[in-house]
Amino acid sequence: MIWDDNAHITSPALQSLHGLWRIWFDLGATQQYYPLLHSAFWIEHRLWGDATLGYHLANLVEHSLAAFLAVLIVRRLALPGAWLAGFLFALHPVCVEAVAWMSEQKSTLSAVFYLASALTYLHFDRTRKRSQYFWALGLFVLALLTKTVTATLPAALLVVFWWKRGRIEWRRDMQPLMPWFGIGVPMGIFTAWVERTYIGAQGQTFALTLAQRLLLPARVLLFYARKLLWPSGLIFTYSHWRVDPTVWWQYLYPLGVLALLVALWKLPWRGPLAGVLFFGGTLFPVLGFLSVYPFRFSYVADHFQYLASLGILVPVACMLAAGIPRILPSKGTSLAIQVALLAVLAVLTWRQSAMYRDDETLQRATLARNPESFVAHMSLGLSSQLAGDITEATENYQAAVHILPEDARAHNDLGYVLAQQGNLPGAIGEYRKALRIRPQYVDAHNNLAIALAQTPGGLPEAIAEFQTALHIQPTYAHAHMNLGIAWLQSGKVQDAIDEFQAALKIQPKAARVHNYLGLAFAQAGRMPEAIAEYQQALGLQADYAEAHNNLGEALAQTPGRLEEAVAEYEAAVRIQPDYWEARKNLGDALAKIPGRRQEALAQYEMVLQAKPDQAEVRQAIKRVQAGH
Repeated sequence: MIWDDNAHITSPALQSLHGLWRIWFDLGATQQYYPLLHSAFWIEHRLWGDATLGYHLANLVEHSLAAFLAVLIVRRLALPGAWLAGFLFALHPVCVEAVAWMSEQKSTLSAVFYLASALTYLHFDRTRKRSQYFWALGLFVLALLTKTVTATLPAALLVVFWWKRGRIEWRRDMQPLMPWFGIGVPMGIFTAWVERTYIGAQGQTFALTLAQRLLLPARVLLFYARKLLWPSGLIFTYSHWRVDPTVWWQYLYPLGVLALLVALWKLPWRGPLAGVLFFGGTLFPVLGFLSVYPFRFSYVADHFQYLASLGILVPVACMLAAGIPRILPSKGTSLAIQVALLAVLAVLTWRQSAMYRDDETLQRATLARNPESFVAHMSLGLSSQLAGDITEATENYQAAVHILPEDARAHNDLGYVLAQQGNLPGAIGEYRKALRIRPQYVDAHNNLAIALAQTPGGLPEAIAEFQTALHIQPTYAHAHMNLGIAWLQSGKVQDAIDEFQAALKIQPKAARVHNYLGLAFAQAGRMPEAIAEYQQALGLQADYAEAHNNLGEALAQTPGRLEEAVAEYEAAVRIQPDYWEARKNLGDALAKIPGRRQEALAQYEMVLQAKPDQAEVRQAIKRVQAGH
């Protein structure tokens, strides 16, 4: 997995049938409201869980199908070079990001629906059969439910009709597509609202002036065209441009695009201009007129032009297929040139794909070309954190905060590693900064509460923070569990039981929560229920040493079950040999069984060798030696 893949692969809270219902009807349950995409992820998780191979194969199949549909469309339009166009799209290195990044299944899957809809509509345009129209409309809606940038399809179809006929007629061309605009435009606006409200596409980074928003699109278009025609220096995160209306040379971009459009308009063929209009129109949602969350890191990304690339690749394929035979009449030579071109693209794509082997490889390659990559520093911070290298994780998170000080997640993650180093004041400070930027950030509320709970006198505020997180997101199982722990520390056992049970309603297979619920039942004197919860935890996670120890303690307090308690303590220390509390408990239990006092002494001695200051263990040894 790379970058945000773990946010797209179906989370435990959404893996049930109710979770599937939430994907469709609970706004905010998924990172973006693309319910068909997340339904596909839900089905795939049922098939292969978290194993990444299945997701990669799905992306490859969808990309291949999209390329084949492109071939069919070019053939339907009676253009030369249909197969060359399909292979250019299939093998172009710009498409690697969309195919190799599991999260971007939204690009490959939506492309399949988009192109299938376009092909079906082209058949309708010829036959005027109502069934074909509604099939095309249905496929268009499926594309929108997968990724709403596909809302540009009706405009793209109008460009095709203008290219074919030289004009657009209202009744024949426009009228049938008005319902498409009526569906696509509101869904695009709705997605922009979700990006701003739920994902965070707002704040200083997105506060562009009108002049900046007018300067940006031309620069974006020229950047993408250059990467298509000369695909060198492709990286996961490009530099974040400074769009400055006071710098004269930045006006060269719109002037260049305007000059290109005028030159294409003057040509005797409509094809090149139609291709550029398709290219620019399909890119419209990410040209800068609207704010999308990735603009926080860069105004451009390879996967943004996945579909739009057809606007350049198809005309190029047509020109090559038609032009090469005129210059070199030999069919063999023409074919050899096309194969050579595809072979070069295949090699570039193979090399580009190698960067996506794993997240660390990708992000280190990104930093080598873009040292100011916020995404790379955040990803490397997480991978270092998971690998136990807290120092490198801290350095990367600090670099990320320096690059993008208004990013709440960077402050939250920096706070987390500071807390791991025992720097609770620093951690609390970072969590508070995250919440000033994003007050509804439930993870930051939860993490702040955990840090406050470890601070003298901070437990009441910690409880309030847990409750705030749950008010924002009532299905936040981890916050329910943490609030339960806080209630236990406060002595409010029934409140703790309620929170643990609430967490288990959301995640019934959470072994840790079953263990804590067992502790709460034990404190309430409800020992049979405590034993049942510990056993549930161990049924879910057999190597859970703490649950074995807790079950041992519960059994030791139950008449006639001391031997079972010994077995549980032995399991705990077998799993975790340095679990000194469990060894001490094992010694206490063995000391009560006739004939096993020497074994008890052996356990006590092991504890003392590791922790010689254990006065309670020394007293236990004296009692056993005295025969008490």
